[in-house]
Amino acid sequence: MNAIDDLPPLREVIREHSLSARKSLGQNFLLDLNLTARIARAAGPLEGSTVIEVGPGPGGLTRALLALGAKRVIAVERDERALAPLDYIAKRYPGRLEIVHADAQRFDPRPMLGGEQAKIVANLPYNIATALLVDWLSIEPWPPWYDMMVLMFQREVAERIVANENDEAYGRLAVLANWRTETKILFDISPAAFVPQPKVTSSVVRLAPRSAPESCDRRALEQVAAAAFGQRRKMLRQSLKSLSVDPARLAAAAHIDATRRAETIPISGFVAMARELADIRNIKTQTP
Repeated sequence: MNAIDDLPPLREVIREHSLSARKSLGQNFLLDLNLTARIARAAGPLEGSTVIEVGPGPGGLTRALLALGAKRVIAVERDERALAPLDYIAKRYPGRLEIVHADAQRFDPRPMLGGEQAKIVANLPYNIATALLVDWLSIEPWPPWYDMMVLMFQREVAERIVANENDEAYGRLAVLANWRTETKILFDISPAAFVPQPKVTSSVVRLAPRSAPESCDRRALEQVAAAAFGQRRKMLRQSLKSLSVDPARLAAAAHIDATRRAETIPISGFVAMARELADIRNIKTQTP
C-alpha cells in the first residue's frame, strides 16, 4: 500500500502500460504520491468539488484528488496510452472519474459542468502550459467557470505569472494574470521528483479569479501590453506607436510619463491605457 490508496505504484503502472514520457507531448511524470497529494491539498477542501485535470498521464495527481475527496474529476488526456491506466483508477473510484480523450487546447468543459463551478488542478504539459493559461485567463464573460487554478509550471514561467512592476520577469503574462486573478507561487518541486528529470525546477502556482477586476476591454489590454513589452527597453512614446494612436494620449490617460518603460508601469496603468485605446477606436468607428 502506498501513501494515498491501495492502487499499484506509479512506476509499476508506467512499466505495465509502456507509458514512457514523450518529449513531443511535454510529458514529465510526477511519481511521488506525497507530492501529488500536496498539490491536490493546495486547491483547498475538495469535498463536493468538481476538478478539471489536464495531462494526468499515469494518474498520480488524479489519484490524490480522488483520495482527498473530490466529488468528480474530469481528466483530459491527449495520449491514448494513458487511457488504460486512468480507466483502472476510474474502476477504483466508481462514478467519480470521467476520462476525456482530447486535446486540452480544444476542450471546453462547460457542457459537462451543468453550470457548476470547478477547480483546475494540473501538472501541465510544459509545451502547452502558457498557452492553456492564457486561454483560461481570456475566458468571456468573466468571472469564469472555475473558482481556483492550482497549476505546475517551469519555475521561470511561474515567476513571469506572479511578477509585479519593476521585477525582471514582469511582462505581458503578468499583466493579464494579475489583472484577472490573485497569483501566488506556493512551492517548488525538484527535477529529481520527475520521470524523466527536466533540466529546470518546477513551481506550483495558485490563481484565484478576481470577481470584479478593473474594468477594461481585455483585447485592448492585451494589445497595449503586447506593444509596450514588444519593445520593453524603449520608452512608451516609442513602443506604443505600433497601436496607431498617439502614445502621449494613452500615457496621459494613465497619469504616467510617456518616457517611462513598460516594466515600470503597474497593472492599473495598463488598464487605464487600454480604456483610452478602446475609447479612441470607438470614436473612430462612430465617426462618419
